[in-house]
Amino acid sequence: MRPYACLALLLSLAGCASAPPQDLPAGQSQSVDGVAGSPRNRALVHTELAAAYFSRGNMGVALEELRIATSADPTYAPAHNMLGMVYMELKENPLASASFERGLALAPSDPDLNHNYGWFLCSSGREAESVKYFLQAVRNPLYPTPWRSWSAAGLCSLKKNPKDAEDYFQRALRLEPDEPTALLQLAHFRYRQGALEEARRMVTRYNRLLTPSADSLWLGLRIERRLGERTAEQSYANQLRRRYPTSPEYRALLRGQFD
Repeated sequence: MRPYACLALLLSLAGCASAPPQDLPAGQSQSVDGVAGSPRNRALVHTELAAAYFSRGNMGVALEELRIATSADPTYAPAHNMLGMVYMELKENPLASASFERGLALAPSDPDLNHNYGWFLCSSGREAESVKYFLQAVRNPLYPTPWRSWSAAGLCSLKKNPKDAEDYFQRALRLEPDEPTALLQLAHFRYRQGALEEARRMVTRYNRLLTPSADSLWLGLRIERRLGERTAEQSYANQLRRRYPTSPEYRALLRGQFD
């Protein structure tokens, strides 16, 4: 998988964390020992706190909150989902796998659990196994962001099943025309197929949605080169040199290796 399959992509593809409360002191858990309510409610509150600390990169406090959550209610599936995400970030793969599997045993149709376990499998070199979990996620009619899972399924199918990957990216874009991963990857497909105008539209849209990556600039440059648009090609080359002077893409440009 390409280098962009990193934490930033993980957070965009995985429905794992809410925004952290603004009043949480850094490195210190907010006490909710006095929270009234059922064990399920206590598990929910501590799981939300864990998600907040996860999003801040404070894995130690997140794990402590999740210990409290699972002690309060061991059957609360989102706590096991969040545990899987934390252990995945810590590279504790056996613990991550066990947490996701426990969550899925409790809530087998939960779309976030299926999506996140799929992404864990894909990131662990088990791409072929991952796709069925993304497809399970999109089967849930209450899933609010199914394009995330279609796009992730596409990424995880690129190596071994490119035809399936292309279909998954198309499905993602039918649901969300601004899904950036699907836009860029489908632009690569269209470039290789010679559909240069369509590839150009997609990579242009991607570069307007996000800060252009070395990959998107390099693809845009090659599209314009094939179209004979030298001014646009030079513009992409200048951006690639300015933004990513040490990238493999810029080195390929210097060597004249366009394809």
